[in-house]
Amino acid sequence: MCRGRRPGRAQRYDYEYERKGTANIFLAVEPLRGWRRVTVTERRTKLDFAAQMQQLVDVHYPEAKKVRLVLDNLNSAPRGALSPRGLRDPPSAAAAAGRS
Repeated sequence: MCRGRRPGRAQRYDYEYERKGTANIFLAVEPLRGWRRVTVTERRTKLDFAAQMQQLVDVHYPEAKKVRLVLDNLNSAPRGALSPRGLRDPPSAAAAAGRS
């Protein structure tokens, strides 16, 4: 968009932000090991969060006695997401909740 110019001043241009959509990024990191895992989803729901936690606990750290989470998010509800309804495999929900 071109803005009007006053005498003696350079012509200025402005732009308008056009949103093209949204996405959610889950990032799991273990810096000392040099490991990271990135997953992109269309939304951020409790089910998406639960699936990520289940993947982390069952696949990446199956032998861990404890998994420490540091969340940088606006409104994730880990305990609610890790309820038996949140995970596909209800018995592992209790195990995951106990290790979080």
